[in-house]
Amino acid sequence: MTDSAKPTLLIVDGHSLAYRAFFALPVDNFSTKDGQHTNGIYGFLSMFVNLVKAEQPTHLAVAFDTSRHSFRTDQYPEYKANRSESPAEFKGQIPLLQDCLAAMNVTVLTKEGVEADDILATLATQGVEQGFNVLVCSGDRDTIQLVTDDVTLLYPSVQGVSQLKRYTPDAVVEKYGLPPANYPDIAALVGETSDNLPGVPKVGEKTAVKWLTQFGSLDELLTRADEIKGVVGGNLREHLDTVRRNRSLNALLRDVELDAAPADLGTQPIDAVAVRDIFARLEFRTLLPRVFEAMGGDPADAAPAEPAVAAPAPVEADAAGLTAWLAAHTAHPEFGVTVTVEGGLPARVGLATLESAVEATWSPDVADALRPWLESDTPKVFTDAKTQVKALRRADVVLSGLACDTLLAGWLLRPSLPDKNLADLVYRFLDEKLPEADPTQLVPETEGATPAQLAWYTLRVTAALRDELPASVASVLTDIELPTLGTLAAMELAGVAVSHEKLSSFSTELGTRADGIAQEAYATIGREVNLGSPKQLQEVLFEQLELPKTRKTKTGYSTDAGALADLQESHPHPFLDLLLQHREATKLRQIIESLDTAIGGDGRIRTTYVQTGSQTGRLSSTDPNLQNIPIRNEESRRIRAAFEVGAGYETLLTADYSQIEMRIMAHLSGDEGLIEAFNSGEDLHRFVGARVFGVEPSDVTPAMRTKVKAMSYGLVYGLSAFGLSKQLRIEQAEAKQLMMEYFARFGAVRDYLRSSVEQARIDGYTETIFGRRRPFPDLTSPNRVLRENAERAALNAPIQGSAADIMKIALFRIHDELASADLASRVLLQIHDELVVEVAPGEWDAVAEIVSARMGDAAELTVPLDVQLGRGDNWDDAGH
Repeated sequence: MTDSAKPTLLIVDGHSLAYRAFFALPVDNFSTKDGQHTNGIYGFLSMFVNLVKAEQPTHLAVAFDTSRHSFRTDQYPEYKANRSESPAEFKGQIPLLQDCLAAMNVTVLTKEGVEADDILATLATQGVEQGFNVLVCSGDRDTIQLVTDDVTLLYPSVQGVSQLKRYTPDAVVEKYGLPPANYPDIAALVGETSDNLPGVPKVGEKTAVKWLTQFGSLDELLTRADEIKGVVGGNLREHLDTVRRNRSLNALLRDVELDAAPADLGTQPIDAVAVRDIFARLEFRTLLPRVFEAMGGDPADAAPAEPAVAAPAPVEADAAGLTAWLAAHTAHPEFGVTVTVEGGLPARVGLATLESAVEATWSPDVADALRPWLESDTPKVFTDAKTQVKALRRADVVLSGLACDTLLAGWLLRPSLPDKNLADLVYRFLDEKLPEADPTQLVPETEGATPAQLAWYTLRVTAALRDELPASVASVLTDIELPTLGTLAAMELAGVAVSHEKLSSFSTELGTRADGIAQEAYATIGREVNLGSPKQLQEVLFEQLELPKTRKTKTGYSTDAGALADLQESHPHPFLDLLLQHREATKLRQIIESLDTAIGGDGRIRTTYVQTGSQTGRLSSTDPNLQNIPIRNEESRRIRAAFEVGAGYETLLTADYSQIEMRIMAHLSGDEGLIEAFNSGEDLHRFVGARVFGVEPSDVTPAMRTKVKAMSYGLVYGLSAFGLSKQLRIEQAEAKQLMMEYFARFGAVRDYLRSSVEQARIDGYTETIFGRRRPFPDLTSPNRVLRENAERAALNAPIQGSAADIMKIALFRIHDELASADLASRVLLQIHDELVVEVAPGEWDAVAEIVSARMGDAAELTVPLDVQLGRGDNWDDAGH
């Protein structure tokens, strides 16, 4: 029988490849709305369906380990003992992956007491004997020994599971210099770090291959070990038993009793219903059709359900047609709207009710026809509205009546993993597929949805979202997020004036400084290295300088800033100090250059605020990121000094909430001591320090105040005694005593923190003062690490989320009041707890009064919201 006529048996190491997939895909990007991590499952299945499609096997199976225990650990308890516990996020994915494979009618094989590799070896041996071409897919190098003319190994590359290297006998010889059957001999001599099998000291692959070639076999080498001269010969003779043990352990079993033989593993059509059900549970949208295509199912079964109602055929209209359509639909309570944007301006517009849709190319006539309606209070729903709102404003249309943004609503429901576009929302909430053109095709086979159809889908998704939004969360959407959206659009359009000359000068200075520090660092160690290379730094720090090793990572030992700072404290060294200085200068220069390149032709930077960028509700910014500018040090002051008042304006006003999170803590806990501190007008940390240390406020030293300040803010973030001791650089016993003294005098704070986590454990979520919710499914996780991480985050969420809500309320109320008062002044920036306002000539008093009042009354707390104002020609001068 020719090879092409033989059946093909594909056998896959499930656990090995799922684990690689887990690390290849970011865990935070793959999670269901219930908090189930899915990156390992998704990565494995993506590789698996590609592999099946490419190889088209006639027979198929996936093998899994059952546990770490096997006959090898019985023989050598230290076998694989060096492997750390599997990440908590990975646990639980294997049973779900096996459920997916079962739905796809793929045989899953396991066996107590042996490893998946032994199952692969047994099936490969049986397959060859029974006339199969065999493909083994595994990330374990021990499977190299299985390669023959009839067995090919598909091994993942360093890029991950998406790229597989084919190992034939010739390919093995090319890489290792010996046939596949000799690979276990090489491994026995060299050792296998991942399996905790030490080899012969100072013996690498080249030496092992040379010996095996010289003596013909491992047994002959060990018999004639006395003939090997030098240090390595002595090492070999001292470790003969180690080599024999390694060779015994790395030999794969080829006679495991299994529940299925190769002939029983014929590929079967997938169970379409079962696959759709589990993929829906795992929220795998794009993967479903690929599975059906690769695994022999009917692609029609992979398609989402047909829409409950057919999409109306959009009518192409001119200005008169739009006017007529609007007049005919005045009775409708709400409209879907989509404005496509090109070059920052409207290109096309689509309007829809559930029964009818109309669209048009944007033109001055269309703008005139739609302006009264778009600026009216008629309820309108959008998807990703801010970009469209800005485009309309550039076209001299100020949108009113924004009733929903589906992306914002979806994010409020699932802040941990917001949907990125309308297609995601349509799939999640309607179980349908949004028509999308393939961007890789010059002439797409499928036309994408038109603006009117997008508006129609937006309208339907809005209804589905409202069915799921709790009343309190719906209020956050309508009363906080949507008004904030309009204000952010105005801020992004305005931008902020920034001096290129100041930034460029500072960048040049930092470059010179970094170069000088680098030269000092080189002189310290006597050679030049790449200070940005972790590998070279590991060599310098842990080999040349012999400093204590830091936290273990996949690529060696950590050289991140935190690890190096700890190392410098425990084992000071001039090179470490210079390295940290160089990193700081380089990082700061990168921030400055990102700002400088973002300056537009009019001298202003226009960042993009991201409302869905955090789980707590805080805004983030991008292109450029203004949130990463360092706070309150000499370097940050020079950056802020480059942010200036623009032409036609008189000054900048900054407004900052003072200790807002501690004020919210006082309000939520009802602690009488904290409330008294804020209502008395006393310095908070001095007041608290007096209580904790039992002295008069005037006797609180700077050191006492620092400790109490760290204690107060640390509690908001779930800081432990260990964390407090590390932050303050004091003994853990002193930190624990400090916490005890704090809680003895502010017991309501302790009670609130405890009760808030327990309530979240019952509810499954935390809630801000205004009703914003953040789900915490891991509060009931059996995994201790996940559970404790969730507990710390749950402590902070109501406080930080309430602070975010308060800032947003103040932001849009200030914006609206400046406009209603017909003032030219405008809000430019919102960074952390601070606002920056550009004040027009003669408007300072009015603006200062509005800003102070609206920030002060943004929430009704049991303590006052203290607002500090500053004034100056630039952001730094206006600081306070």
